[in-house]
Amino acid sequence: MKLLKYIFKNPLEFLLCIILVSLVIISFAQVISRYVLHVSLSWSEESCRFLLMWLGMLSAAYGFKIKAHFSLSFIKNKFSKRFQRLVTFITTGLMSLFLLIFIFFAVEITLTGLGRLGPGTQLSYAVPYSSTIVGGILMLYYLLRSFYKDNFLEKIKIKQFKK
Repeated sequence: MKLLKYIFKNPLEFLLCIILVSLVIISFAQVISRYVLHVSLSWSEESCRFLLMWLGMLSAAYGFKIKAHFSLSFIKNKFSKRFQRLVTFITTGLMSLFLLIFIFFAVEITLTGLGRLGPGTQLSYAVPYSSTIVGGILMLYYLLRSFYKDNFLEKIKIKQFKK
């Protein structure tokens, strides 16, 4: 029951764990197959590459979720609160613009992969390329969510507390 609660509460983290475990299992199976059975699996390298693309993009989104990406907050904190809010607003706007452009081009690249199939897995290249779309959308969502929480929910909580 606790596992189900965790899965529904943290689907991104659960999916990252599943992908990582899958990568380890497939890589281990390839090593065993190659060095013990002397037969190479035709699909393992390609599937690991596809999974690694998903892992990278979802991990970047997870970084946005927990605010783990690099920032120069020690410089920003030396200025007034008003200037800090302005810098936060500008950087969030620029990052949002970048992510929207990123998502636009990710859609274009994914559409080019629709007709191509991977030789080992026979999966469409749109499957791994779509990781950029999903990752970009999640990064934009977590960026805007944290901006909203930091700038608007705090003000609402402060006003409620003063009353």
